[in-house]
Parts: sequence; C-alpha cells; structure tokens
Amino acid sequence: MSPLLAVSEDRFAVSKASSIRVSPSFHKKWNTAKSSSLYRIDSWGAPYFSVSAAGTMVVMPLGSDTKPGEEIDLLAVVKKVSKPKTKGGLGLQTPIILRFPEVLHDRLWRLQSSFNNAILSEGYDGCFRGVFPVKCNQDRPVVESIVEFGKPFNFGLEAGSKPELLLAMTTLCRGSAEALLVCNGYKDADYICLALLARRIGLNCVIILEQEAELDLVLSMSRKLGIEPVIGLRSKLSTKHGGHFGETSGDNGKFGLSCTEIMAIVNKLRRAGKLGCLQVLHFHMGSQIPSLPVLNDGVSEAAHIYCELALMGAAMKLLDIGGGLGIDYDGTRSSCSDMSVGYTIEEYALQVVQAVRNACDLKGVKHPTLCSESGRALISHHSVLVFDVLSCDSNKGTVTENGISLDIEGIPHDLKIVNTNLIRCARACDYKGAFECAEVLKHRCTELFKQGQLRLSQLATINETHKVMHAAMMKGKSSTHVGSMDWNPHNEGSDNTQTPNATYHINLSIFRSMPDTWAIGQVFPIVPIQRLDEEPKVRATLSDLTCDSDGKVSSFVGHEMKGKRLNHLKVHDLQAGKSYYMGMFLGGAYQEALGSLHNLFGSTCVVNVWKNGSVKHGFRVSRVNNGQSIGDVLKVMHYEPSEMINTLKLHLESSSHFDNGDGIDTTTIVIQKVIRSFSSPTYLSTYNHPPSKAHAS
Repeated sequence: MSPLLAVSEDRFAVSKASSIRVSPSFHKKWNTAKSSSLYRIDSWGAPYFSVSAAGTMVVMPLGSDTKPGEEIDLLAVVKKVSKPKTKGGLGLQTPIILRFPEVLHDRLWRLQSSFNNAILSEGYDGCFRGVFPVKCNQDRPVVESIVEFGKPFNFGLEAGSKPELLLAMTTLCRGSAEALLVCNGYKDADYICLALLARRIGLNCVIILEQEAELDLVLSMSRKLGIEPVIGLRSKLSTKHGGHFGETSGDNGKFGLSCTEIMAIVNKLRRAGKLGCLQVLHFHMGSQIPSLPVLNDGVSEAAHIYCELALMGAAMKLLDIGGGLGIDYDGTRSSCSDMSVGYTIEEYALQVVQAVRNACDLKGVKHPTLCSESGRALISHHSVLVFDVLSCDSNKGTVTENGISLDIEGIPHDLKIVNTNLIRCARACDYKGAFECAEVLKHRCTELFKQGQLRLSQLATINETHKVMHAAMMKGKSSTHVGSMDWNPHNEGSDNTQTPNATYHINLSIFRSMPDTWAIGQVFPIVPIQRLDEEPKVRATLSDLTCDSDGKVSSFVGHEMKGKRLNHLKVHDLQAGKSYYMGMFLGGAYQEALGSLHNLFGSTCVVNVWKNGSVKHGFRVSRVNNGQSIGDVLKVMHYEPSEMINTLKLHLESSSHFDNGDGIDTTTIVIQKVIRSFSSPTYLSTYNHPPSKAHAS
C-alpha cells in the first residue's frame, strides 16, 4: 500500500497504518475580541474603528461621541453600493474608497480643540489657525469639506505649486475671510503673481520664501502689480529626527533657508523699506515626528529664530510649525518607528504651545498666532479602501481527502533511498527530517527535469510533497509536540517566525491604491471587514493584479514588539461562491495623489458615507466618482477610443475571416463588444466569478 499523508488544519498524529492521519484537537471558542486583539484594531483604530458583535468592521463617524446605534457597518455599505441601481444600489464594483466626512469633521475639530485647550491652560496670548496641505489629497470633495467644516475655526489651505494655488484660491472664496492661504514650494514669477492676486481678491495669502533669490521676484512683482505682499521665511532647522520621514530635517535637509540666508533677506528687506512685510516664520521637521522631546527641540529652535526676527524689527505675527503631527499606524504608540508616534494630538499641541511660550517669554516677544500643516493626521482616518479577494494559491500543497502519496515512482535509485527516508521520517512525525529529504528530492529532480529525464507529472508530485512537508514542519517541531493532546499548531511558535502558507490574489493595484507600501515600505492596517467572529487560520501575503513582482503586500501590522512587523496576515479560508472583502485603513493621505497607472489600472470608485440618525445603524451614501474606465486611462496615454474603434472596425472588415456564413453581422457584434469595453472598469469584475476556494488552512 502506498504511504499516505493525511493533513488537517488542526494537527498531525500517527496511526499504525502506513499513513499519517488526523486526530481532533480542542480549540478555545473564537470571538470578536480576539480578532480585535489580533489585528490591533483598538490600538490603531480608536476611536473610529471597531468590531461589531456580528463580526464586521464598523466605523464610529463621530469618534468617541458616537452613540450606540450610530455605528456604520462597512460590509453593509459595500453591499449597498455594489447592489444594481435597479435594486436601490449604486451599481459599483470593488475596489472602492469609502470616505466618511463626519470622521474628517471630527479630526478637524479634535486638532483645533487640542490647540485651543493648550492655549487656554498655558495662558498663551495667541491663537491657533490650521491649514490643510492640499498635496495630501487634492480631490475636490475632500478640500471643499475641510474648508466648509473649518470655516468656524478660520481653517485654511496650503499650496505647493501653481495648480494647487489656483484650487486653493477658488475653494477659499467660500471659506472664512481670515483663513490662511500659505504658499510653499519653489516659485517663479507666475506663481508669485497668482499669490499676490490672491491678496487683491481678499484672501489672507502668505508667500513663504524657500530660496533667497525668490525675494527679488516678490519685490519686483509687488511693485509691478501694486500689491503689498505678506512674506514668510522657511527656516532650515538644525534639529533632526531619524527614519525615512526625518530626511527632510536637519542641516542637510532639502528645504529651507540657513541662518546666513535669513540674515541676508532681513537686511535686503530693511534696505528696501519692506521689513514690515516679513510677518511669518515657517519650518518643517518632516512627517511623523516620533516623540515629544524631538518636537520640543525643533519648536524651541524655531521659536527663538522667530523672536530674533521680531527683535530685528520684522512685523512678526505668525509661526507656522509645518507638518509632522504623526499617526499610530501599528497601534504600538512607539517613538522608535516610522509607523507610530509616542504621543496624542493633545500632547502634541501642549508641547508646541509650551515651547513657543517659553521662548517668547524669555525674550520678551509677543506670543504669535500658531499655524500647523497637519495633513496626514487630519485626513488619514476618514478613508477606507475596500477590495475583494479573487483567489488563493496555497503554499502547503494540494492534499485530497485520502492524503498525498509519498511514494514517488520512476526516480533514480539514489533518490529512491532519499524518498524512503522521507517516508520513514514522516511516519515518525519527524517533519524536519522529512522536509530535509524533500529539499534534496526537489533540487535533484528539478535538475533531472531540465535534462529531460523526468516527466512533468513526476515533478509536480515532488513539488507538492515538498510543500506538504514544509507545512507539516512548520506546524509541528517534534513528535513530542505532535503527540500532545493539547497541542495546537496555530499556537506553535510566535507569529513573526511562522512562514506564510498562502498567497491571496486581490482585486487591486498596489501602485494605484497603496503606492507607499512599495515606495517607502509603509505599513497600513489591513483587516477583513467580515467574519471577525471566526478564527482566521490562513497565514497569507497579498498579491495584486499588476504584472510586477513589487505588486504585493508582505509586511503587516500586528507584531507584539514595538516597531516590528509581521511577514503575513491572518485571514479566513475563502468560501466558494461568497465574496471576501478586506479593508486598508488609515490611507486617506497621499495614496490617491501618489497612485500611478501601472498596467493602466485606474483610479477606483469613491463613495461618501454619512450616518443616518433616523435609522439604527443607518447610513446614506453618495457617489463621488465612478473611477476611471478603460477609455479614460487610454486617453491619459493619448489613445483616442473613437480612433481605436475605427481602426479595429476597418481591420475586421478587411479580414477574410469576419464572415462566418450564417448571415449574422459579425462585424457589428464584435465592434459593439469592443465599444462596451471602453466604458468598463479597469479592474476585474467579480459579479459572475466568485473567489476560488482556498486550500490554505
């Protein structure tokens, strides 16, 4: 009888027969609290994300002020927007970006109130005026929402280019008259002209000088247009913080003016009689400032520069602390990782206020108005990217109910000895030894196949044996562990040492929707939005639709050690005929703006979701955009769909094979199908193709 290995998701045990069979094991009942702990949802998600009793991800649109019954079920939203229009839905397909404007409103209010409270508690004489850097997300509904929600707070915008300046000018016409319009970035005469015209139409526009040479342009254009500028200086601080985001800080940073250059500008303004135009000091220490001590050092340095400018006669009024207010992507509240920060918004605001007050009081300078450009902290939480899983490739081999044969036929005698040793080790539950034998077999047999001495079917059997032995080795380290009645392979070893045992293929382009994951190694929380009351037993990595080896996610939130990452994500088995949805969280900043058209996968559908107070757990949705169609992305690359259709039609008509002789106008049918394809989404349709069932548990 051929030896068989019977594999279960629970554990391995030995029988007296020439096969390895399954014996049951005991599992503690899984619940939603365990899922929340596994994915660290309460750590990175509070107070906006949680798990419902039904095992679905929910959004608390008002944060900690959300009342029972006001939670929004993400799975219910996806089902609603995916439903055909004839049945009351929006007829959209995944991937979909779900935006929650009420979360955005709450983030803005929390930022403003944190500074207001710090100003009040510290006896600070100035006020706080925030601005949103539109580079984080230039999408019109996002920018307009911020201006609308921030109008009572005089909340403004920051631009870093001429197109951004124009959209900011237009949007702020409907905002507060006192809201700031901060102009950053390198500038030419046209940029400066637009900024000066913004002041002419009544906007509170400030031109921040990045280079000494820009001052001459500002003064020249000011004289030509007869518009007095408000000028700010971007200072290059010595204070630096580590990690990727700190590379723009310190003496060798990309941006800003040195102390020598600042003095030269002050002297030039004094000679021109325009020192009164200098009213703002700006600095930026880099995104994700990790700790309060680093923040204190940078703000203190900048505050003393501000005071010196005021003492030299500049009409200083505003200190713009730039960005840097970080968010906790991995839920560890760690100051030693790019993925986390060791403080809250409230602590950040208090540290800034204290540092500026101390410097100003020391030098007898009036407390300035404080401004921050906290884009990442403002908009990251309000957007959730939802995508579906298309299929699964198991890394542990395909095993039938009867097991897998370990007896490999048709191989040379020396390899037959190795095969016999593999069988002996497997029977003894020595899976490490069995895997070592499988390694030898795979290597040698692959070489034989290249020489034409083995059939493809034999090589396939050897590869499957190798996968199964590897899976068995990872589940049990010795026969002692395997024989224990309370042994559970899912608890064997720490998560960070376990090898992924499946690849989940997702209906998404990493380059379009999660560009920072491959560009800078960013880790976003990724969580199934359903079945969170079930134990996830598959250790998966994620692979996208693109034909690129970088189109994958293989680093995840969830490690118990601060600053560390997991090499897999625990997910559930795919169920044939049922969709499996996952969500990427905290990705509201930069991802849409930075996404590319790799393989011509376009922008995704976007939907706004609001709570419906009249219905328990109710919500209402409104379409923002449908995402780019195939025709849209082709136009970006200068292909005109109408010309393409005509070319295909002419080629079809000239073909000798277009007439099938049955009287049907084949040309018309083919062209109609082609025309329809131009209006189709660039992503895969899963309406008629449910996910393939996984064999990875």
